[in-house]
Amino acid sequence: MEELKQQIKEMIVRDLKLQGVQAGDIRDDDPLFEEGLGLDSLDAVELVVLVQKHFGVQIEDMDEGQMAFKSVNSLARFISDRR
Repeated sequence: MEELKQQIKEMIVRDLKLQGVQAGDIRDDDPLFEEGLGLDSLDAVELVVLVQKHFGVQIEDMDEGQMAFKSVNSLARFISDRR
């Protein structure tokens, strides 16, 4: 699970082109949106595509996305449960 969390952090920083953030700066329970990493709704759409591309897991709807995108921990659990 730790390797998956690291892959998620690297994907977020690299593919969403976060400025001034390193994968190691992101804590597993940091919120991904608003007060956390500051991701927005466009980033959420891109994350849905990235999760499918990199991990082969589809996020079916907004409810699943809100649950999965709370933090790196929640996204790792979501991906792990659906592989």
